[in-house]
Amino acid sequence: MTGDGAQRSSTLGAGVLTTARRGFRAGPVTGVWRTRAVVVAVVAAVLLVLVSAVNLGRGDFPIPVTEVIRILLGGGDSADAYIVTELRLPRTLTGVFVGAALGLSGALTQAVVRNPLASPDILGVTDGASLFAVGSVVLAGGAGVSGLAVSPIGTPVAALAGGLIAAALVYALAYRKGLDGFRLLLVGIGVSSASVSLTTYLLVSANVQQAGQVLTWLRGSLASRSWENVVPAGIVLAVGLPLAIVLAFRLAALELGDESARGLGVRVDRARAGVVGVAVVLAAVATACAGPIRFVALVVPQIMLRLSGGSRPPLMGSALGGALLVVAADLVARTVLGEAVPVGVVTVVVGAPYLIYLLVRRTRRRTV
Repeated sequence: MTGDGAQRSSTLGAGVLTTARRGFRAGPVTGVWRTRAVVVAVVAAVLLVLVSAVNLGRGDFPIPVTEVIRILLGGGDSADAYIVTELRLPRTLTGVFVGAALGLSGALTQAVVRNPLASPDILGVTDGASLFAVGSVVLAGGAGVSGLAVSPIGTPVAALAGGLIAAALVYALAYRKGLDGFRLLLVGIGVSSASVSLTTYLLVSANVQQAGQVLTWLRGSLASRSWENVVPAGIVLAVGLPLAIVLAFRLAALELGDESARGLGVRVDRARAGVVGVAVVLAAVATACAGPIRFVALVVPQIMLRLSGGSRPPLMGSALGGALLVVAADLVARTVLGEAVPVGVVTVVVGAPYLIYLLVRRTRRRTV
């Protein structure tokens, strides 16, 4: 994949220069060792464990962090263990898996489109999932949005289908003898806007009870999450993360340009479709499990890119960073803003200024 001591520079995505890299071989597997990226990922993992422990201890019955860790290791008081493992752990694990899926999805999308503004939020996946979820409640007369039996197909399943259909529509409309990243971004913005308009129409048509239920879900919430939400998010992440790492070679080849990638034996269109497909499934399932938690997929890969260095967002680092951001946002929402505030409100507060920063940065670069 690379030679020892290989070094090169790139301005892809965020204008971050690559650092010196050292190749390694472990049996048939070869790769590149980036000490800075590994350190950032380890620090993010440690912070994720600590923030998750604090989040598990917060609530009407506060439990110290040391006791939470003891319970997770198999010890502790039985009453406290019930509160932690049965009542609070599903919510936190849903946040971890959903955040990791969104961060990884954003890293894959930005790498293959080669645009830091590309994310499932911008490309219409999230809004397509929201449209179908709202439609399952309003049109089918569902009784709620957190269970699987609210409509004949269930709101989470409808959200998953909506995200996949929106992504397929964007891909089909953007494909012209190949897939151009800028055209994909423009088509995605159009599909996203159309989805938002239809969702607004459905909300206007809904009765007061349905509108209230849907509005809470549309802000992205971890409230009342159970193991029914943890399992699908965990399974998709367990499959998607190794698959994304396998696709990393094709991402590196696509980064060199289509002609160079073909010269390396990569089928460009098939590789690009595969990467986008994995990213879409990750984002759609995350949205189905917790609602549209905005800006995680957009902001986290760019932050981890700047912390880690390199020419594209790190996959593992983005997954860990996404999980850390969602769990930390949930902790802030519960302890500072109140239990009723959805986690998506906090991520919007963090992500919206960063989106403005990215737009201003790119505008200045083009006018210089």
